[in-house]
Amino acid sequence: MSEVVAQVTDELQRFRLDGRVAVVTGGTGGIGSRLCEAFSRVGARVVVHGRDRDRAAALADRLRDAGGEATPVAADLTRREDADRLVDETLATFGRVDVIVNTVGGGAGDALYPAESYPEEAWDRMFDLNLRSTLLPTQAAVRAMIAGGRGGRVLHFSSVRGQLGIDNGFSAYVAAKGALDALTRQQATEWAKHQITVNTISPTFVATAQSASLLADEAFRAGLEARIPLHRIAETDDVVGASLLLCTDAASFITGQILTLDGGLTACQ
Repeated sequence: MSEVVAQVTDELQRFRLDGRVAVVTGGTGGIGSRLCEAFSRVGARVVVHGRDRDRAAALADRLRDAGGEATPVAADLTRREDADRLVDETLATFGRVDVIVNTVGGGAGDALYPAESYPEEAWDRMFDLNLRSTLLPTQAAVRAMIAGGRGGRVLHFSSVRGQLGIDNGFSAYVAAKGALDALTRQQATEWAKHQITVNTISPTFVATAQSASLLADEAFRAGLEARIPLHRIAETDDVVGASLLLCTDAASFITGQILTLDGGLTACQ
């Protein structure tokens, strides 16, 4: 029995990140904060990014109180200088970058317009939030990974709306997420020679503060749950397993993939 236990323990090491450094953009958000906790619990040193430094610092304090290593960085990731500074501060604190997880995004519910008259200003804002804020920190992080020569993991968060249209004024959001899905495949192809994998998780609605107002509409929620084969809304815990898989040694041969985390929604659409 002891040999079996030892084998299981050894296999589980594939899902750990001891000594590695994980940058979580949007780390103060609902999904991001849960992932900061998860990555810390499997041994990663975590960089908690947020636009509000106090919130980022509070989460980093909680991770340290629980025995982890963490540091906060406040930055506006739609600005290249801020994205570069995020990685510069990571290197100054921990000396390396091994993982970047990009959870910044959303905002579709605040920018609903007909496709034929979608305002340019709103379009640009949605692309900044859902594409540029992922592109810029990823470029900076990957430059550090390449310089480090140890490979790395890039994980983006997209949406099932990158694959599915919706008759609800989502043109910019859908286009930005579709572009992120395509960018995932391109980045994976270019960075494979550096042993850097790039993958994307595409959820449907996840129960967070950002989606709370929409999910509070009982008719909307009931309709959504009826379309999802598992008949429930995802919780932040539901993103943890897939995220750990794609950011650890367990996924060393997985790259360029878009993993839909949607309770089966896209399987029947």
